[in-house]
Amino acid sequence: MDSPAKKRDTATVSRRDLLRGGAATAVITAAAVAETRSMYGQDAPDADTPLMRSARSVVRLLDDMPETPPVGVIALNRAAFGPRPGELDYRYFAELGDSDDARLQAFVDQQLNPAGIDDSACENRIAAQGFTTLNKSLSQLWADHVVADVDWGERIRPARETEQAAWLRAVYSKRQLVEVLADFWHNHFNVYGFEYWSAPIWSHYDRQVIRANMLGNFRTFLGAVAKHPAMLYFLDNTTNTSAGPNENFARELFELHTMGAENYLGVVEDRNDVPLDDQGRPVGYIDKDVYQATECFTGWTVDRDTGEFSFHENDHSRYEKIVLNTSIGDFLGQQDGEIVLDLLADHPGTARHIARKLCRRLISDEPPESVVQAAADVFHAQRDAPDQLKRVVRTILLSDEFRTTWGQKVKRPFEYSVSILRAGKAEFVFNDHFSWNYGRMGQSLFQWYPPDGYPDNRNAWTGTMPILQRWKHCNWLAEWTYEDGPNEGDYRLRFEQEMPGDRTTPNQIVDFWSQRLLGRSLPAQERGSIVNFIAQGRNPDFALPADLVGERTRFTVALMMMAPSFLWR
Repeated sequence: MDSPAKKRDTATVSRRDLLRGGAATAVITAAAVAETRSMYGQDAPDADTPLMRSARSVVRLLDDMPETPPVGVIALNRAAFGPRPGELDYRYFAELGDSDDARLQAFVDQQLNPAGIDDSACENRIAAQGFTTLNKSLSQLWADHVVADVDWGERIRPARETEQAAWLRAVYSKRQLVEVLADFWHNHFNVYGFEYWSAPIWSHYDRQVIRANMLGNFRTFLGAVAKHPAMLYFLDNTTNTSAGPNENFARELFELHTMGAENYLGVVEDRNDVPLDDQGRPVGYIDKDVYQATECFTGWTVDRDTGEFSFHENDHSRYEKIVLNTSIGDFLGQQDGEIVLDLLADHPGTARHIARKLCRRLISDEPPESVVQAAADVFHAQRDAPDQLKRVVRTILLSDEFRTTWGQKVKRPFEYSVSILRAGKAEFVFNDHFSWNYGRMGQSLFQWYPPDGYPDNRNAWTGTMPILQRWKHCNWLAEWTYEDGPNEGDYRLRFEQEMPGDRTTPNQIVDFWSQRLLGRSLPAQERGSIVNFIAQGRNPDFALPADLVGERTRFTVALMMMAPSFLWR
């Protein structure tokens, strides 16, 4: 028989203990709660604390291959940021058709036609914030936030308001696929949004470059990116002249934006040594292509008076260039750069690179070559179509690989936090308090300094410390309350209000929330730990007193949100 002291450790857990980390460790064992009581407030716990051992246990659990869930679970967690009860939830998905195939196709077609989705409720929330920069033209932004020589807070207002609006859309928009793709393309064409030159015009980059083109034609998209002042400044093409070529933009154009490192052949002195495909095109690119492309983009810069794209003919290199075995005339001016963009958008290597990245975002870290090639074939065949990217995304989402793959991606911090807010029917407004707490997980929007965008693989986000920071963020959200107004002291996450009155036993409560949050039952190992936590020594088939149901429900739900099953996407 257990000693009284041991029983107290496993059964007596106060609300204060939960907020300090007990809930997190209970995913592994409720007995760890008491041990972590004095250490959870530390930002960097010692490597051998119970909390860190528990975090490592979750990391190990993530190595186990989970069962493939229903198609609706996959769709709502990979083509959306998770279910939001009463809007885009598992019940909603089930009503879209008579079979999984029909339901998935209806969902994908609906989400790929965002104009047909009534999103007025989300738009009204954004309008209520009183943002002033989201719809300004580029020239207006430049005049108001650059030329006017305002203070730093006003200069970065467009970036800050775009960040806040992105959060509101991710949490509340019914156009979920649009928000997933906006996040993807911001990372693909990454620019640090709070930099001196990008911040004042960031709302225009988001609206007129990323969102205006992400379901359109890639060549059009590429041209909009290349000519936008945010990218021209970020990758230093504003200083790219014939007198001093700067290859930063050209290098990233090849390596990140189009053909990718997978098609880089390295240093090849003689172009004749580069192998050709069956159409006579080089199969990849070499350093000489980057150097010559750099010369093609000399003179591409920004008008300092208006912020608009400008071509300075006197700064342009006036001689023949050869890029991807294509001769570009002695002096075609701005057209030199346009030809490079044409060549890259047309190359099969670009089709494969973009297809692979989209499949990595929407399916798995190492997507099967079958779906990558299928998407690349559509990309290349439809390269002149105005809805080229829409067709590529549809191919991926309706593939067999999409509906049969699970457990090979985890939610990054942005997806994790948004999915909690959506599942909890949060009354959410982005503020500095939230921003600071969320930022500790390491994925603040538009704030990745290198040009490659935030990592999109599980290894970057599932170490011990990233798991610990997720727990801390989830615990904080579980206790996040209104600071003023008629709801002062009320929780922003709506858990207790969603709890049916007839679910009163620990088993009933856990099973209800498992279906509500995950669309399926928890695995036995996770379920057992959480049932034991909420029962706290009682028989899990006996009803809890009413006051304990309300007290424990909130943190039982938080436990599920820290468990491995909630991290998969």
